[in-house]
Amino acid sequence: MANLPGHDPSGEPPARPAAAYGAAYGAGLGRIRAGVALALERFMQRQLRILLAAGEELLPGVAAIEALLAGGKRLRPAFCYWGWRGAGGRDCPEIIAAAAALELLHASALVHDDVMDGSDTRRGQPSLHRSFAARHAGSGWHGSAESFGVGAAILMGDLLLSWTDEMFQASGLPSEATERGHRVLSVMRTEVMAGQYLDLLEQVSGAGTVESALRVASFKSAKYTVERPLHLGAALAGAPDDVVGVYSRYGLPLGTAFQLRDDVLGMFGDPAQTGKPAGDDLREGKRTVLVAVAFAKASPAQGAVLAERLGDPLLDQAGVAEVQEIIRGTGALLACEELIKRYVSEALAALTGAPVTSDAKEALAELALAATSRTG
Repeated sequence: MANLPGHDPSGEPPARPAAAYGAAYGAGLGRIRAGVALALERFMQRQLRILLAAGEELLPGVAAIEALLAGGKRLRPAFCYWGWRGAGGRDCPEIIAAAAALELLHASALVHDDVMDGSDTRRGQPSLHRSFAARHAGSGWHGSAESFGVGAAILMGDLLLSWTDEMFQASGLPSEATERGHRVLSVMRTEVMAGQYLDLLEQVSGAGTVESALRVASFKSAKYTVERPLHLGAALAGAPDDVVGVYSRYGLPLGTAFQLRDDVLGMFGDPAQTGKPAGDDLREGKRTVLVAVAFAKASPAQGAVLAERLGDPLLDQAGVAEVQEIIRGTGALLACEELIKRYVSEALAALTGAPVTSDAKEALAELALAATSRTG
């Protein structure tokens, strides 16, 4: 492995001075979140100066981006961080900064996803395109408020995507490390965009099978949320192939379980916790694994109701409740819960005897539960 800042060639985590990096850099997810938040805040302060040089009209866009970046579980940075630590990398601010860049990529994907799906809310607040459309309407500007909102959101999403590279490259890690990592980051971006396209295609012309839904989940979520962030941390640390292989055997099933949990929460979750109304996936016509299992198990009458309700943008809560009852009645909800358990067990089994540090094994086991929690 490369001789990097914060890297221990022995593969064991060193003792860390209590105040070496402050509360932001610790072993727990809460501390990683704090470190990521601090890194993002500092990055945004630098970008604010650049944007304001173009004009104060950019302030609403900056505010919208900052509000979006303030939320989320920070799972992708956490998996990147522990991918690094599992390969012998020490706790240091540079890896936190590199991992935090994944939040910019994720925010970009969310903004564009909301535009494609016509979503009204994100993380409990108006989605960016709705926010900009409301600003247009409230200001009495010319033209279509909806078109302005969509255009502004696309630009903000593109800006976030471009910032991903900038923040990653400026992390402070050696250039040979970031060069290795950038190859993984590039693959990660390609895969998630491929997954987004497959998701769009599945809604309009897909087979609607469990297998096709799982393929979308694999590329849109499993690889993007767990496997590739782990690979990114491993690449930054110069990890050998056997460590990378463990991360795949752990990351792919866990990432699939994460998406299945997201499907269930999207149908049955508390909007106060998920940040989106229950049933939005139905209104958007999402061919989730949960819906695919329900179709496979449904009677002809139940299947007809599902087909009628899926993709109805005006679906009310009574219609959502009707579909919820069908999903429960067919056993699709129970089947998805069993799949989640199976995939999490498979992920945890991959850690047994794995050539990664003991603290990383413990943290990855904890992250598996956090990523698939029933509370969203």
